[in-house]
Amino acid sequence: MSAARLKKIDSAKALAAWREQLRKAEGEPAREVRVCVGGSCLASGAKEIEEALRTEIRKAGLAEQVAVREAGCMGPCVRGPVLRVGPENVFYQGVKPEDAAEIVREHLAGGRVVERLVARDEQTGKLQAHDEDIPFFTRQTQVVLRNCGRIDPERIEEYVARDGYAALAKVLDGLSPEQVVEEMKGSGLRGRGGAGFPTFMKWEFTRRAPGDEKYVLCNADEGDPGAYMDRSVLEGDPHSVIEGMAIAAFTVGAAQGYVYVRAEYPLAVARLRKAIDQARACGLLGKKILDSPFSFDLDIRMGSGAFVCGEETALIASIEGKRGEPRPRPPFPAQKGLWGKPTVLNNVETYANVPAILLNGSAWYAKWGTPKSKGTKVFALAGCVKNTGLVEIPVGTPLGELIYDIGGGIRGGKAFKAAQIGGPSGGCITKEHLDVPLDYESLQELGAIMGSGGLIVMDEDSCMVDVARFFIEFVQEESCGKCVPC
Repeated sequence: MSAARLKKIDSAKALAAWREQLRKAEGEPAREVRVCVGGSCLASGAKEIEEALRTEIRKAGLAEQVAVREAGCMGPCVRGPVLRVGPENVFYQGVKPEDAAEIVREHLAGGRVVERLVARDEQTGKLQAHDEDIPFFTRQTQVVLRNCGRIDPERIEEYVARDGYAALAKVLDGLSPEQVVEEMKGSGLRGRGGAGFPTFMKWEFTRRAPGDEKYVLCNADEGDPGAYMDRSVLEGDPHSVIEGMAIAAFTVGAAQGYVYVRAEYPLAVARLRKAIDQARACGLLGKKILDSPFSFDLDIRMGSGAFVCGEETALIASIEGKRGEPRPRPPFPAQKGLWGKPTVLNNVETYANVPAILLNGSAWYAKWGTPKSKGTKVFALAGCVKNTGLVEIPVGTPLGELIYDIGGGIRGGKAFKAAQIGGPSGGCITKEHLDVPLDYESLQELGAIMGSGGLIVMDEDSCMVDVARFFIEFVQEESCGKCVPC
């Protein structure tokens, strides 16, 4: 539905009523085919598959019984294009447009799984047709990715039906900024952009900073080689980021926010822009949201691909129209940020966690992770691993479990050599440390960092000198020239 046809939701009660209405309609028709339209699958022909399925479904006379719908990234990018048939959650991979007729004839009309298009256990040969049969899915804990691959990112109705904007309504219906800060503190959420700074502390500093004008910024300037977590979330579930930013704005007292996103992410930008327009049309952005005194609006600012603009003060300078260069701190952005005003800045993944935390409670979120690093972390699993793609696991999960149990091990039966983590500022973890927990403290002890979540796996043929040369050249080319360490 276009933004122009959406009706304004003027209260928390009206939002809840709309959600119930959408949930009742969601089950009609009972069967659906969700086609992944994440960036990777789109590049591999997902739109052509979608059209072929619609054509074959009409030919079979099943248009009233089966709906073809889009979804964001489902995770296993290497197996794309992929799609999921519901309600039984049969997962098809490596699909081509010419497979549409067989899927419709055998599965949708005949009730038989098309076996050649589903995964098999490499040891036993047993079919892994359903989500619950596939280790890639069953070993994950999805909080940030709770909607990715499950909803159409261009339809706010599908987000609302899955408790979208319920956390914002809960906050506006009776929580104080202090209570929101306490919930964030209890959750233990740390910034997922790399530094791991406690989120509640950043919000509290900004909330307490004097001044009537404050800003909320989202860092979507994902620049680490091999990283595509933030891009995938913006492409697959942009409303979770919008809702998280709105809650942050309420907490710190901001009325305006900006998402700073790479211009090289045109699909993410387009879907985010559409989501912002839809949220405005529904009254979930703008003046007096849900009939409360709270007003907040969002705009997009695009960066031109400078890696240094991932640093918060360089990002702020870029939004202001200046050259993207870091400045010394203090003052920190919480005291003097965008246009000299108090500013809170978190990345895409951090904000996407916020609605789930506020809706389910801090204790719910804090049950995952380690004593010092709570919750889950999204990784972009790339390199010489069988199951490359987007995964989310509890913080503290051993590296070996991610590579072998979820990633399926090293391609071609080769030996694992190292995993590069944390981007250009990170480090390489060798096979002697496959049991290292993926948390901030453990990685730091090995001379690496969690970073934003890029994880590049290397096998026995990888040359570590070449790897070192690549990253040194990368930081040399991307350096703003202001300091020696780069």
